[in-house]
Amino acid sequence: MIDIAQVRRDFKILNEKINGKPLIYFDNAATSQKPQVVVDALLNYYQQINSNVHRGVHSLAEKATNAFEKTRETVRGFINAKFTEEIIFTKGTTEGINLVARSLSKISLEKGDEVIVSAMEHHANIVPWQMVCDEVGAKLKVIPITLKGELDLDSFESLITPKTKIVAVIHVSNVLGTVNDIKGITKTAHKHNALVLVDGAQGIPHLDVDVQDLDCDFYAFSAHKVYGPTGIGVLYGKKELLEKMPPFLGGGEMISEVTFEKTTYNELPYKFEAGTPNIGDVIAFDSAVNYLKQKKEENIVAHENELLEYATKKLKEIEGIKIVGESDNKISVISFIVEGIHSFDLGMMLDAQGIEIRTGHHCAQPLMRALGIEGTARVSFAIYNTKEEVDIFVEELKRIVGKFARKK
Repeated sequence: MIDIAQVRRDFKILNEKINGKPLIYFDNAATSQKPQVVVDALLNYYQQINSNVHRGVHSLAEKATNAFEKTRETVRGFINAKFTEEIIFTKGTTEGINLVARSLSKISLEKGDEVIVSAMEHHANIVPWQMVCDEVGAKLKVIPITLKGELDLDSFESLITPKTKIVAVIHVSNVLGTVNDIKGITKTAHKHNALVLVDGAQGIPHLDVDVQDLDCDFYAFSAHKVYGPTGIGVLYGKKELLEKMPPFLGGGEMISEVTFEKTTYNELPYKFEAGTPNIGDVIAFDSAVNYLKQKKEENIVAHENELLEYATKKLKEIEGIKIVGESDNKISVISFIVEGIHSFDLGMMLDAQGIEIRTGHHCAQPLMRALGIEGTARVSFAIYNTKEEVDIFVEELKRIVGKFARKK
């Protein structure tokens, strides 16, 4: 089993105090903390090999390019993509989804066509599709959810038609923690010749993602949720599709030859990587991926699932708390409502005790409307969290709930 004490030593921020209290960080679905090996890798780039990539012939440029491309190969292996060219570096999940929506719509989406999303999507997997549907006259359709917070796959089967061109779904809900059956959804979509994009932002940290096994056409995720730096992400796309799609942005690097009469585009993956990339953070992401791979081998999934089960049981023992999202297949996230206490107020009271949670609609307003609520409090776990932290959180929550109950 994983040595949690050693893991916690890898994350120096966990030694910080918030309002004089030891930091308990339960906001990992928003962003994870960074191990020292990632911080060191970023510092090493700027102190020892800082240079632009792909364009120079001098020694620093070669070192930077090799380190940059090493990350691409590391990510390819991590998600089991078939070709390195299928790994596109982006600013994050949001840009990856926008890239696919904008580029794919130019060749695959026409007036009267359909795009299917689900009721549990993050705004990043709703708004880009709304925009392109509005522009071309396509229709956006929505897979409903069940009372347990799972996708209604029977309804999905009835929604999909010969006009459906794209199905865009989240792998793991950032609100409910529900793990969706991506392999099954993809199989159904492909039967109808529809393409599948997966928002993998919450799936990558906790699941073993094999894009060839899932058979999805696109998979987007962010580095900062998997112990890497902010400002970078990955879009995986099947090579044959990426080759057909036009570039998302124009400029340097994505070109082969430029004249005032015509521009020809670079080969994959560079066709979709215009301009100078976030070099240092991409290089540091290699360390984050390798760190996560090692910890997965030490069975962090079992540790995180144990935390989820333990915290869920403890929360259910507190009168006045309702857990939102109780799928039989969920990971890492617990959203809940406390009767008589607004989630923002609860978040501030917990913060006063050094406990950092997330409150609000979690960039999923349509889901909140479907659930008939304004927002939730959310705790989300990572490899460095412990049962002892859960106990402190639960006791503080009991104190807050009891205080409000006495005021009634």
